[in-house]
Amino acid sequence: MFALSFMRHAFVASTLIAILSGVIGVFVVARQMSFMTHTLSEIGFAGGSFAVFAGWSSLNGMILFTVLSSVLVGQLSLKESRREAVISAVSALFIGLGILFLSLSSQTASSATSILFGSVVGISITEVWQLLWLTILILAAVFLMYRRLKFTSFDRDGAKVSAINETVISILFLLILAVSVSVTAQIVGSLLIFILLTLPAASAKYYTTGVAKMIGLAILFSLLGTWLGLYLGYITNWPVSFFIAVIEVLIYLSALIYRHYQVN
Repeated sequence: MFALSFMRHAFVASTLIAILSGVIGVFVVARQMSFMTHTLSEIGFAGGSFAVFAGWSSLNGMILFTVLSSVLVGQLSLKESRREAVISAVSALFIGLGILFLSLSSQTASSATSILFGSVVGISITEVWQLLWLTILILAAVFLMYRRLKFTSFDRDGAKVSAINETVISILFLLILAVSVSVTAQIVGSLLIFILLTLPAASAKYYTTGVAKMIGLAILFSLLGTWLGLYLGYITNWPVSFFIAVIEVLIYLSALIYRHYQVN
């Protein structure tokens, strides 16, 4: 399996994405941003479709659209009373734009499949390097704001006492999440992006306490899903995203069962 260059690239890319997903996912779950992550994935679909239409790399198009849209969507949905309506409207708009760009492109079928469901086994060495630098950049940003991000995610009262500007942290995290969604979409596609950015972290919180421990366990669960998914995809020729989805759901179910017996 590792004699094939595209499988080596796939495993390196999936490792980077799993690490990134584990770190970012803990804060996504803590800040209850799963719905926002799903919206950004649909914005990423429009960006990837535009990139196909324009002849760009799909990752570049996803990053452009998600970064430009994330702050706007975040600001529009600050009020809880209109949050769901705003996010639904934005999702509908960008799904429509994605379909439009694909219809104008000459590569509709194959490109749509790649954007929606991922194409990790088709990642080139150039894209692997691009993923590496983006992952380093995102993790460095999280490290620099880790203490304030942890406060505003897990202890809002403490954040207020410490005079941390929650609005600024929220905007910065939205930008980080936007790039993370674009990066992670390379392996599971824009439609299944919430799997790696939510389920491993949601599972980890049932098994352990403490932010650092949750991050470590979320990374482990992400790695297990992506590595095993790639292996099963290789030997069966079935979609990698299918196996990742099933594995992460099984891990989450095991976490629920574990939590049930711990409480009782």
